Amino acid sequence: MAVHLKLGRPSLEPYRHKFHLPRAADGRCSVTFAGVSTLLFDDGESAVLFDGFFSRPSLAAVALGKIAPNRQRISIALDRLGLGGRGPAAVVPVHTHFDHALDSAHIAERTGATLVGGESVANIGRGAGLSEERIQVVGHADTVSFGNWTLRFAESEHCPPDRFPGAITEPLVPPARASAYRCGEAWSVLVEHVGGRSALVQGSAGFVPGALDGWSAACAYLGVGMLGHRPHEYIADYWTHTVRAVGAGHVVLTHWDDFFRSLDRPLRATAYAGDDLNATMRVLSELSADSAVPLHFPRVWEREDLWALV
Repeated sequence: MAVHLKLGRPSLEPYRHKFHLPRAADGRCSVTFAGVSTLLFDDGESAVLFDGFFSRPSLAAVALGKIAPNRQRISIALDRLGLGGRGPAAVVPVHTHFDHALDSAHIAERTGATLVGGESVANIGRGAGLSEERIQVVGHADTVSFGNWTLRFAESEHCPPDRFPGAITEPLVPPARASAYRCGEAWSVLVEHVGGRSALVQGSAGFVPGALDGWSAACAYLGVGMLGHRPHEYIADYWTHTVRAVGAGHVVLTHWDDFFRSLDRPLRATAYAGDDLNATMRVLSELSADSAVPLHFPRVWEREDLWALV
């Protein structure tokens, strides 16, 4: 694995003009971003939550000890999502590294949601004491519906290198080492609403060539974590097999923030030791211009309506 010695982190200031998505009007479909790849799709009647990673333990806690869901931080975050007493119908980790799946079973248990994913997600649910009827295991090309939302799953990959590869094969009981949260099954998810709105959720910057052929989405929520340490050719292939594959007209970038920093503080970019957002943006800006597909950044905790631009 390459060692990146550059100190500090990129500034978000050069990209402030891209934090401009329209706020959602009352009664309209919205997407709320809460760091990393946590996204709440909500229409006021039913909602689906991707990841729900709110605990965000510090780097020292992750490196030196065991981690577990932080119930206080989760409670605060669920309140800030503004569901008004409703819970999400489903919690869907895009894969099972801790920065995506640590809190997922706890959120499902306390809100009544169904925990959805592969066998690795199921074993996180079992370790947290969720009953089997509250766990839905899916596979490639499976389609499931929750309220007004339909989710279609395609197999994907984690952006290389994957520090904790492999599956979670037994119930995972927290507290546990971060390394116990192996990647498991990674997903690309097509989200469709009965009203006709659609989006691709690509939580990790990996892909399976051809997996999304024949799919269509108006926009894409595109994970960019670790892309800044990949070569130009990899980033171009990633764009081709995700954004271009589904014909997305707008792209919202996720998984660029420092997930060791709690959500009660302003988001900041991942340190250069883990990623290089500036390098990512240089390549994606070229691809965006060539494809005439604008790039956007989401604002944390804001109900946004990307479809208003489509």
